[in-house]
Amino acid sequence: MKKLLFLALIAFISLNIKAQTVDLFNGKDLSNWDFVVKDNAVAPEDVFSVQDGVVLIQGQPFGYMFTKEKYADYTLEAEWSWLEKATNSGIFIIMEETTNPFPKTIECQLHAGDAGDFVCLAGADLLEYKTPEGKERPAFPVVAKKQPSNEKPVGEWNKAKIIVKDGKITVYINDVLQNEGTSPVKKGHIGLQSEGGPVQFRNVKLTK
Repeated sequence: MKKLLFLALIAFISLNIKAQTVDLFNGKDLSNWDFVVKDNAVAPEDVFSVQDGVVLIQGQPFGYMFTKEKYADYTLEAEWSWLEKATNSGIFIIMEETTNPFPKTIECQLHAGDAGDFVCLAGADLLEYKTPEGKERPAFPVVAKKQPSNEKPVGEWNKAKIIVKDGKITVYINDVLQNEGTSPVKKGHIGLQSEGGPVQFRNVKLTK
């Protein structure tokens, strides 16, 4: 009996060590993040702020906020909600370079109607994307989502769950599997985009 209890304790400790949750947004400030604003047109705090315990991103000018640290092999969860109308934003995954105004990264698209698409920004690549024969690679290659849009209307909260494992990216939007892709890059920053109109984010957390 003592041996069984000991083994159960070891298993419990191991599970808790393996599952470590990091609150990327602490609900109070943006101290865990850095910022890029297109052409440095305005101060970052004019675009990215915290109001009523959620992240508010204005959508203009273009830009993004990104984690100070790089991450690999994780589950990222985040909720977003449109304030005035359904517009455009994105979650950046495995960000290699923080260039202005678009980083080298894979974007999980949040554009209204397209949430779950992958967009390859600034030369980032997915093995699933193939340039059509005889054509040039577009500036923003897209790997389209698997299912019709299952997004919620303006004012309601949507949820993205993004699993990254050894470069493989799996995306669930509101608990529906929407996309899978394979990146040759396996570690990078995580970002939230300003592009379009006002959007809120909350419960931005990462489990390793």
